[in-house]
Amino acid sequence: MTEHVQINNENFVFDGQVVSMYSGSVHYWRIKQERWSEILDKVKGLGFTGITTYIPWEIHEITRGVFDFGEIEPSKDIDKFLSLCDEKGITVSVRPGPQINSELTWFGFPERIIKNANYQAKNPKGGKVILNQVPKPIPALSYTNENFLAEVDIWYDAICPILKKHQPPKGNLVAVQIDNEMGYFFHINPYTTDYSESSKTLYRSFLKEKYESIQKLNNMYHSNYLCFEEINPPVRFEGASKDELPYYLDWIEYREYYLINSIRNLGNRMRKRGINVPLFHNYPHPLGPGGASGAPSTPFNLPKLEEEIDFVGFDIYSKKELYNHVKTITSYVAGCSRFPYIPELGTGVWPWYIKPGNIEDEVFTTKAALMHGIKEFNRYMLVDRNKWLGSPISHKGEINKKSYPVHEKITRNLMKFRWNDFDKQTDVLLVVNRDYDRLEAATTLLPVEGDFLESVFGFSEYPDSKIVSTNTFGFKKPIQIEKSNWFDTFYKALSSGGFSFHLGDTAQVFEKWMKYKVVVITSFEYLSEEISKKLIKYIEIGGNLIIGPSIPELNESFKEISSLKLFVEKAHREIIKNSTNKAIEKYSIGKGSLFVISEKETVKSSIENILGNLKVSKIRMNNEKLDAVLYKHKSKDEFILFIANPTFEEIDAEIELPISTNMVTDVWNEEEIKTENGILKDKLSPYEIKILKL
Repeated sequence: MTEHVQINNENFVFDGQVVSMYSGSVHYWRIKQERWSEILDKVKGLGFTGITTYIPWEIHEITRGVFDFGEIEPSKDIDKFLSLCDEKGITVSVRPGPQINSELTWFGFPERIIKNANYQAKNPKGGKVILNQVPKPIPALSYTNENFLAEVDIWYDAICPILKKHQPPKGNLVAVQIDNEMGYFFHINPYTTDYSESSKTLYRSFLKEKYESIQKLNNMYHSNYLCFEEINPPVRFEGASKDELPYYLDWIEYREYYLINSIRNLGNRMRKRGINVPLFHNYPHPLGPGGASGAPSTPFNLPKLEEEIDFVGFDIYSKKELYNHVKTITSYVAGCSRFPYIPELGTGVWPWYIKPGNIEDEVFTTKAALMHGIKEFNRYMLVDRNKWLGSPISHKGEINKKSYPVHEKITRNLMKFRWNDFDKQTDVLLVVNRDYDRLEAATTLLPVEGDFLESVFGFSEYPDSKIVSTNTFGFKKPIQIEKSNWFDTFYKALSSGGFSFHLGDTAQVFEKWMKYKVVVITSFEYLSEEISKKLIKYIEIGGNLIIGPSIPELNESFKEISSLKLFVEKAHREIIKNSTNKAIEKYSIGKGSLFVISEKETVKSSIENILGNLKVSKIRMNNEKLDAVLYKHKSKDEFILFIANPTFEEIDAEIELPISTNMVTDVWNEEEIKTENGILKDKLSPYEIKILKL
């Protein structure tokens, strides 16, 4: 990163000053140039000091190597647009692709690129991989193809010199996004793509890097390959025993590697062309029909990607009925990213969304994102355009009389605090176990293809229990199904018990776990050595680890004893009882402890017992359907309490306040509410979140 722009303690620092990355999307080429100034003034009138914009290769290329940057169509003069933002004191994040989507016909690529069969990703049979999207289906491209990347170089050679001119100290360009929602063109299902020859070559390089020798791979696979070049990737799941699983699990891990490698590759190309501001990426929102309950995991790997670029977020397009989806995604980003940011928080909607949200959903989702740890975000779209409806400002500069005043109020309320200066008061990290998420993906039986439209089948390209194998592979139960049940049970027990938590990831560096008093993670009969060693280290420094349903017996080879199992055998074991007289195994090891909850039915009472004895803070409420999170200012005794009613019914809430006060202030409605003996009594309407200053 440049000395002029830094990320420090969850803050964006621009020339030594903390700046807001709260922004909105404005697409210059979709607006007549003579309206730019007026529209940017209205953006500032909403309280925004920053914008983001795509810069589409598809729009600017005339022919190969020839571009229109305003010489023909004035609205394409990106240099002039950025200069205007500089003059108005507006910070800018740009998104030059190569992929951008943005409801463009060719997803941001020139038509000649999309239609070149040599650049296309391949399905298992060697055919095209098609994304169904409006206005027409398009083939997916392979980011491992060197000829395709050479074409990207031509685009970067044209656009990067313009961007370089507007980097600090000369301009207000503060961040550049690499590509957009990279995820195999929404073909998340593992056995749909990418089987191109260049991808297979990278796959074999990945295996060689992981195993170093073909003998080590053969020992793991129970195979007799002579060299890595003999290995072909799996095209469907056909495993029948645990000994066959590593072959499929490696393909799933490779798909994570593919995305990280592709983004790193593009980022390096930008750096070589003089881009020195922070680079970031936005993973697509992991939302299947009905909403996602699990955390965003494979093929996405946020912690590993942040080892290559500066920060990573997930996009969110959600309605108020999907509160737990928003909570899951935002808690995960807050628990994993160095800069908890949502690159696209839905504002308005694409016209073919069958059940779109409305302005009430946007208000609710905004509050929910802040509640669960997001510090800043970008509103997509702040200014509408073709194929987008409901934004507060039109591309003609007109005000949306319904949404503009609402967003004006949202921004006014957001600016009352520097959310980056507040820390979520939580002692608990609920960790997503990537071992079992990979197993779920690997055992997928139905190759559902990517679809940017609404699913009519009740399931999507994301693996879930409806489309994965039910084989136990010699374990007590099918882990690929049980893992979600256990994760959800832990999630619900913490939420209903009033315990705030972040979501973590087994791919995180160990240091991220050290600040939490308690780590909770699902654990079955096997666990990789890498994860076991992190858990052991956490216990050794004095951490309290809660697992369920069992201590892993084996490591990822399915042959060798788990190091966590060997570690626990040296510990002092005792049986403690929870409030329902059910047994909890406790292992005391050095400064730390390991607790094992073996039955799902006892998780809630056991969690309350363990966390109560450890004096983990909680917010006591009279209704388990309520959710609450407390924030404290980093440098002074200032508190903010979020209370959510994520149901369709009104709730008479009684909340025991975590600090003593006779009065609280409703930040959103600018009202004062009296308390009685430390108890807040208030009615919460359906789908209402209150933000209270204590």
